[in-house]
Amino acid sequence: MIFGLDGVEIGLLIVLLCLFGGILSGFPVAFAIGGAGLIAFGIIALLDAQGVLIHQAIDTGSDAYRDILASGVHRDDVSVFRYPELPRVEESLFPGGWEQAINRNLSFVVNRMNERVFAGQSIETLLAVLMFVMMGIVLERSKIAEDLLTTMAKVFGPLPGGLAVSVVVVGAFLAASTGIVGATVVTMGLLSLPTMLRSGYSPELSTGVIAASGTLGQIIPPSIVIVLLGTLAGDLYSTAQEARAQTVGCSDALTLLGRPAVVSVGTLFQAAMLPGVMLAALYALYAFGYAVVNPSKAPAVQLEASTGGQVITRREGLTWFLALPVVLIGGAVILGQVGVIGSQVVRAVQTETHGVEGGILRTNVSEQCQAAMIELHGQARWDASVEARAAGAAAVAAAEEADAAALEAGESVEEAAPVPNAPPIGTGVATLAVLFGLTLLVARGVAPTASPVPLLIGAGGIVVMLLADVLLIHSGMSPAETLVILLIPIIVVLWSMRHAAGRLASNELIRVVFPPLVLIVAVLGSILGGITNPTPAAALGAAGAIMLAAYRKLREEGGSGQVILIAAYATILMILAGMNFDLRINQETVRPVTWIAFLVAYSAYMVAFFGVLYGVWVLYRGAVMTPVVRETAKVTSMVFTILIGSQLLNLVVISFGGEHYIQQFLKSFDSEFKVFLIVMLVMFILGFVLDFLEIIYIVVPIVGPVIYGGTMDPKWVTIMIAVNLQTSFLTPPFGFALFYLRGVAPPQVTTGHIYRGVAPFVLIQVVGLGLLWVFPGIVSIIPDLIPN
Repeated sequence: MIFGLDGVEIGLLIVLLCLFGGILSGFPVAFAIGGAGLIAFGIIALLDAQGVLIHQAIDTGSDAYRDILASGVHRDDVSVFRYPELPRVEESLFPGGWEQAINRNLSFVVNRMNERVFAGQSIETLLAVLMFVMMGIVLERSKIAEDLLTTMAKVFGPLPGGLAVSVVVVGAFLAASTGIVGATVVTMGLLSLPTMLRSGYSPELSTGVIAASGTLGQIIPPSIVIVLLGTLAGDLYSTAQEARAQTVGCSDALTLLGRPAVVSVGTLFQAAMLPGVMLAALYALYAFGYAVVNPSKAPAVQLEASTGGQVITRREGLTWFLALPVVLIGGAVILGQVGVIGSQVVRAVQTETHGVEGGILRTNVSEQCQAAMIELHGQARWDASVEARAAGAAAVAAAEEADAAALEAGESVEEAAPVPNAPPIGTGVATLAVLFGLTLLVARGVAPTASPVPLLIGAGGIVVMLLADVLLIHSGMSPAETLVILLIPIIVVLWSMRHAAGRLASNELIRVVFPPLVLIVAVLGSILGGITNPTPAAALGAAGAIMLAAYRKLREEGGSGQVILIAAYATILMILAGMNFDLRINQETVRPVTWIAFLVAYSAYMVAFFGVLYGVWVLYRGAVMTPVVRETAKVTSMVFTILIGSQLLNLVVISFGGEHYIQQFLKSFDSEFKVFLIVMLVMFILGFVLDFLEIIYIVVPIVGPVIYGGTMDPKWVTIMIAVNLQTSFLTPPFGFALFYLRGVAPPQVTTGHIYRGVAPFVLIQVVGLGLLWVFPGIVSIIPDLIPN
């Protein structure tokens, strides 16, 4: 043994040194990772062949080992860390020789690449990375950030530290629309930094707030970090929970947990919303507090403002832009919680809880599994599940017979009869009412002196729409019947929306914010609302970004954007048809309503597709599309090349037992929270020298089976890791946001200014992690409010 270290420990040090050496060599990191793995494997194989690396393994043939197993301890829980007194036996790192290790690694490489890169279940989700990247680059090229920064500076400039606050607001807005850290930091550094310095802002605050705000795209959805981390976390959580269930004698994770062991990217997007907004708020509070304490270093700046000719008083602004919208949204949320608003669609396949909180558990299990389930869920839920199973068996059999009879009669089981306890207002109608109401409120606030009659007519149409849903629509109605009942009030509301749109267009802030805001609502709304998964939503975002950029390009050239507008309306029509009608025409019996809805949706799809092609041609003609495609290909290729190289490095660590050794060390701790704290500290330290991609694909697969194999909420674990990884963009010396900002900063801003500027924001990140640790409910609030 060298320096008293185990051979596996020396092998891990060799891998770590090769990895750091490859990164510091200046060679492209995407290729340096794979090369570091090959070099490390060669060095370890050479030392192992010379007998230098010796692993002290537990003697599994000893009486002491057999006694521990006989006491009920699972063999996976026996390690040199938990039982250091057990007899040891010396063995090489590659018992079968390095040739056998190479053959095994080659087969692992093929299988792992096939699972996670080429043809695995996560490949569809990974496609979202490409389209989110294209969406971000297109919006960055459309100069949306320039308009946002100029407008927000006029709004927040008169406040102490207002320019810094405006940078945070724009950073959060761009995070939700682009999510590209490099583009955001560079754009804000070019546009905001000179203005802030000329206005008397300190270089430290200016550079710190720009770098930190640019990283919000890594946590605020749609985040590429969450897409990549979510696909990996989903696999790790499912596998780890299956292994946990097998360990305690259960047949599968569904039996042990009482729910599927699944964590999706869409759910993680929901979970990341509040933490992202919280971090942005902490950034803005720090900038405001810094300005209050040091007014000379962050002075208020009075810029020329424009409200479209209308004078808006403070009272009117608070009433129409803050108080009434909060009342409207809050009221809808409260009504949803008390059962007034909710889904009116009742499916045949349901999970009947029979009053059991959390749902009924499987009770036909072994005694060992029963003991583990009682320990996890409590004796009360187990007893309630046993009683419900016995009482509900006859009801379930009757329901199955009714479904079978309905199928034999040619009826659809999907559509149920009216249910007495269904919410009186459907979720879709309520959502439309809230969106229409918010538009009318903002339109009234923008032009307070204009006649309110058109807006009041629209408000009346909203009330009639809600009353029609309560009095005339029930859960058993078809979408066509619902549409006929709501058609007249919707037409009235749309007429009012036309007047509201004219008033909104007269306001500079609304005119700048509204187009990207619509795109954000469309992309995130479709994911958070459970309408679709991230990949189609990313495709919608990329297409919407192309049409938005093309429309702006046409307007700059003095052309007409009518084709783009028609395509946008067609896209909305297509989405609404898909949400409200069954468009499957490959069934045995297809109703006329289905054919009509399908033809309408297909026609809208063709119009929207033509609009996207027209937008691509406009951008290509304007020399915008070519660099967009080139940059998208570069970023996407880098991500997937790092993925492949990281898998190769992981397999090298697995080959000599390094992964198993680390997992045994982590499992030796009694508290899973202590284990997770150690993992978070290691990731935070590695963030100083490694990029988030390397940490995701090198560190997370090693520690994932441990941190995802316990009782902690996988959403909370994943969001904590994502916030920690966001910090890696800010930590010197290798924080990418610092490099991006250094490249565009003026000469009078030194690297020392940037490092001192980001230090408080790194501490804010740590504070944010602490808040999420102490109040984990911040992560689960939105997923609990929006059931999947």
